[in-house]
Amino acid sequence: MVGLSDETDQQYNQIMTNEKIIKKAYFHLPGLFEFCGFYRKFFSLFYGHREYFYDWCEIGSVYGSPAECLWGGGRAGFGEDTAEEAAKLLSEYGISARLTFSNSLLEIKHLKDRKCNELCAMFEHNGEAENGVIIYSNLLLEYIREKYPDLYFVSSTTKVITDFEDFKKELARDEFRFVVPDFRLNKRFEELDSLNSSEKRKVEFLCNECCSFGCADRKACYENVSRKMLGEDCEDHICRASDASDGYVFSKAMENPGFIGINDITDIYMPMGFSEFKIEGRSLGSAMILEFLIYYMTKPEYALKVRENIYLDSSLDLF
Repeated sequence: MVGLSDETDQQYNQIMTNEKIIKKAYFHLPGLFEFCGFYRKFFSLFYGHREYFYDWCEIGSVYGSPAECLWGGGRAGFGEDTAEEAAKLLSEYGISARLTFSNSLLEIKHLKDRKCNELCAMFEHNGEAENGVIIYSNLLLEYIREKYPDLYFVSSTTKVITDFEDFKKELARDEFRFVVPDFRLNKRFEELDSLNSSEKRKVEFLCNECCSFGCADRKACYENVSRKMLGEDCEDHICRASDASDGYVFSKAMENPGFIGINDITDIYMPMGFSEFKIEGRSLGSAMILEFLIYYMTKPEYALKVRENIYLDSSLDLF
C-alpha cells in the first residue's frame, strides 16, 4: 500500500472494524473555471466509455474560483472560462459545482462584492445537482446561508486543522456537509476509525498534497493568497522547504507521508467507511490534471486510450 510504513500497516490491521464497506469513492476535481475545455472532453470519455474507468469511482464535484475573485483563497484563481460555460458544463453532466471562497481575511465591507454574489446566484440553482461553497470565513458563511440558502458548505483545508480533537469539533458543526482536514491527519488511522459513521461520511481527504509534511508555514502561505485576492500590496510568500524550487512534482507527492494512493483508497479508506477524496491542482496545467485522473480513476489497460483521446484533440491546450 502506497505511503504506509510496516508499523502503520500493522496498526491498520489491528483496528479494522466490521463496518459496512463503502462501495463508491467520490473524487472532487480541481479547476471549475480553469479547465472547462479539458473537462468537456474528459467527461465525454468518462460517461461515454465507463469501461475505461474503475466502476467504484465517481466524480463528486469540480471546484474552483475565477481570476481576481475577492472571496477566493487557497490558491490564486486564474480561471478564464466564463461562469456561464462552467455552469452549463456541470449542469449538462449533473455534477456538483463548488465555488472556492476560502479567503480567511474577509470583512463586512467585502460581502457586497458584485462578482461573487452573482456567482452564488448563478450556481445556487444550476441543474439537478446541488452546488456548494468551500469556505473558511464564518462571516461569509452566515452571509451566504441567509442570502443563498440552497448552497451547501465544505470546511476548507486552508484552516490547517492538524489537531484531531479540533477536527472532530469541525465535523460536529451542522452547517458543513464535508470537512477537509489538513493532509497531515490522513494517516491517523486509529483516530479516524474511532469516528462514527455519520462523521466518516463528512470527511473529505486531500489526496495528493506535495507540501512538505513538516511545513510550519502552511497557514501563512494561505493567508498570503487571501491578502492578494483582496488586492493588498504584499510580497509573495516564500516557501522555505529545501525543494520548493522544484514546484509540484507528482512523483514527489507520492513520497509524502500524507499521500493517499489508489490502493490506500480501495484497501483502507473505503473499507473503513470513507468515500470522499479531493484532488488538488487548480494552479497546475491540465496535462498534470490528466495524469491525476489516469492514476486515480482509469484502469491501467485503458490509460493509453484516455491519453490518446485527450492529447490528440487539437482544440485543447494541455500545457
